[in-house]
Amino acid sequence: MKKNDIADVAIMDFTKEGDGIGHLAADPGEEGIGRSGGYTLFVKHAVIGDRVRAVITRPKKTYAYAAVQQILTPSPDRVPAACPYARRCGGCTLQEYAYDAQLRWKEQYVRNVLERIGGFTDPPVRPVLGMKEPYRYRNKAQYPVGLAAGPGGAPEPAAGFYAPRSHRLIPVGDCLLTDPENQKVNDAILRWMKRFRVAPYDEAAGKGLIRHILIRRNRSGQRLVCLIVNGDRIPHEEDLVRALTALRGVVSVSLNENRTRGNTILGPTVRPLYGDPWLRDTLGGLTFRISPRSFYQVNPEQTEVLYRKALEAAQLTGREIVYDLYCGIGTISLFLARNAKEVYGVEIVPDAIRDAKENAAANGIHNAFFFTGAAEELVARGSFAEGVPCPRPDVVVLDPPRRGCDPKLLQAVLVLAPTRIVYVSCDPATLSRDLRFLVEKSGNAYELRSVQPVDLFGMTSHVETVVLLTHRNVKADSYVDVSLDMDEYRKMTNKG
Repeated sequence: MKKNDIADVAIMDFTKEGDGIGHLAADPGEEGIGRSGGYTLFVKHAVIGDRVRAVITRPKKTYAYAAVQQILTPSPDRVPAACPYARRCGGCTLQEYAYDAQLRWKEQYVRNVLERIGGFTDPPVRPVLGMKEPYRYRNKAQYPVGLAAGPGGAPEPAAGFYAPRSHRLIPVGDCLLTDPENQKVNDAILRWMKRFRVAPYDEAAGKGLIRHILIRRNRSGQRLVCLIVNGDRIPHEEDLVRALTALRGVVSVSLNENRTRGNTILGPTVRPLYGDPWLRDTLGGLTFRISPRSFYQVNPEQTEVLYRKALEAAQLTGREIVYDLYCGIGTISLFLARNAKEVYGVEIVPDAIRDAKENAAANGIHNAFFFTGAAEELVARGSFAEGVPCPRPDVVVLDPPRRGCDPKLLQAVLVLAPTRIVYVSCDPATLSRDLRFLVEKSGNAYELRSVQPVDLFGMTSHVETVVLLTHRNVKADSYVDVSLDMDEYRKMTNKG
């Protein structure tokens, strides 16, 4: 295939990014629609069940990227996009696919990845727990700021999201996944920028001031606004604060300094301009302090569902020692602490541990202990801090970032041989890789007992999953001898 070639293809699946997948026959003279072999097309804006005419945009040797030129036969699950930015913005890749169909696909996707990467036969995947309303669920949004053509055609400051796989800014007004009040915040900041000629950041040149606008909202409607800037000061701070605090719910305004080149959004320093540089929010009857740099799930209703499932998987009776590794600001730790003897949380980000300790104190929880450091190092050395040895855990909870767990941490967990391992994942691929490691390296001492996907990100291809591994030998003195083969682990990492 060459660029701008045309092909008719049936869409059979989605990529993990939400592009449609179709296959052409290996022999160009054969009818290729619906074939599972041959040349593969990744077709943007196509959904499962569509039969489309696609134009090739980026051909490769065995596959090509393509875009829909014409929908020949629409999928029975195709629906109109609710958002006018759906096809241009890189966010809602599944918005033209019915929500119940999205849930069915996510269940099958988790199952397929566990089989393909994890090597599990008929994994015990339960139906996805979906949300009642798959719009307006995000309590946090980060808007890149740049230049875009204004009403008269001249470039002016704009906020929005990036086009798929690019840093090309798409100006966005009201995003249907976020609070409609966010648009008022963005508009106030953009008016201030135009009035005082404050330049947006230019990635290519590394110049300009305003990089991103971050907005958090708690469940009582209070808002935190943080400007990420290429510097430590902005002109006319008082005018900006006055404009923002005149808006409903804005109780915190701050600056985050990020002078680095690259894709990292937040820098290390936050300076308050108005109010405290954090919000308090409630989750599952607990109160949490969240700051601009805190990791905190963006869908509070579904987060409660997710954490309840993690608590169920842990099967706590009040007598257990629990580790919460990659604990963040202590959200899962505090959920577990109410039903455990002791919980030990570990996180490498010092600000998060400070918030976790504050959150424990604010909730009157005294059996949760938090430590700063790389979990793989602290657990492997057998002490959380000087004079604080690691007690043998009954349950280990893993809630890593998208890249999954460090292999040294998985090795250390296997040496500890907890009765149950609860893995909370935001990426089925790295989840499957790590589960395979835990099962194989334990000599099948661990068994995959349950896999519960939870949808926190409607209209996108992302899915969260809670997994339970149980030890076949629950004796207190059980021990697993683990030898780490880094080459083998890298092969697992790169599969799929």
